[in-house]
Amino acid sequence: MKAAVLHEFKKPLALEHVPEPKPGPGEVLIKVEACGVCHSDLHVADGDWPQFARITKIPLILGHEIAGRVAALGDAVHGLSIGDRVGVPWIYWTCGECESCREGNENLCSKQQITGVTVDGGYAEFVKAPASHTEKIPSELSSIEAAPIFCAGVTVYRALSQSKISAGQRLAVFGAGGLGQFAIQIGVSIGAQVTAVDISEEKLATASVLGAFRTLNASATNVVKEFRSTGGAHVAIVTSAAKAAYDTAFGCLRSHGTLLVVGLPSENICFPPIMMAAGEVHIQASAVGTRKDLREVLAMAAAGTLRCHVATGPLAQVNEVLEELRQGKIAGRVVLTPQ
Repeated sequence: MKAAVLHEFKKPLALEHVPEPKPGPGEVLIKVEACGVCHSDLHVADGDWPQFARITKIPLILGHEIAGRVAALGDAVHGLSIGDRVGVPWIYWTCGECESCREGNENLCSKQQITGVTVDGGYAEFVKAPASHTEKIPSELSSIEAAPIFCAGVTVYRALSQSKISAGQRLAVFGAGGLGQFAIQIGVSIGAQVTAVDISEEKLATASVLGAFRTLNASATNVVKEFRSTGGAHVAIVTSAAKAAYDTAFGCLRSHGTLLVVGLPSENICFPPIMMAAGEVHIQASAVGTRKDLREVLAMAAAGTLRCHVATGPLAQVNEVLEELRQGKIAGRVVLTPQ
């Protein structure tokens, strides 16, 4: 089968033919119809997250926003049939036995396997996955529409759910790209007053179409001053991978405000402890989502509440897409198709 393979960090992926995977007991083989390109893929390919570089399988097929059809069943698979449309998320497998799993936080499983990091992902014609950790795609969604939900959508959904933001509260969304677009729509659906912050007028225009109450261009506006003038944000979610976005977002919070850590810069972030204490600021990180979270956000998308601005391209263009992502030129989400 055709696949885009990482052989060395910071080098282009190699487009080559590799053996088609064979599903073992409890696994399914999926014919990939769409695979989203996530900023995390870029970090994995560049090896600039040291914690992940140590566990990355080399050679590796990247891609963890996978949508396709079941092509073959391994032994002891129940609840799925050949031809079913399913998706594979970032969390490839969890043990179900560790403390986090028992507490309902399988996204923090100490033994988890990660799609497109520790096991091969979806930048290929086929991928195999545990049947227990795939999710059926609602008929209302195409595979191209569904793919970004398996990481971008579920990640911001869990983060905002955990923040307990409510109707009428002020939500600041820093970064109006793929994740940010989902965050804006989820915030609007809750009834929050959403402000989108970015340096791209194109992304901010999309944010307005998606229902943002206000947009701010961080390169032309004193964003902190603007938020302070209206009382500050109850919740600020940073979906950008820029450290500067965190520095600004922290200053925009009201007392008892919550900063949601979703976008992951390669460098560390730091805030003044005295200001954290003075405002009793909450800093809350969120790691993708559980299967329950994924089912809930897929249902929202199927109901028409969520949509992502998606551009498509063939798998053969993967290196060009990654370079555009590296340069910040992608306004929403790019989804690769095998053909």
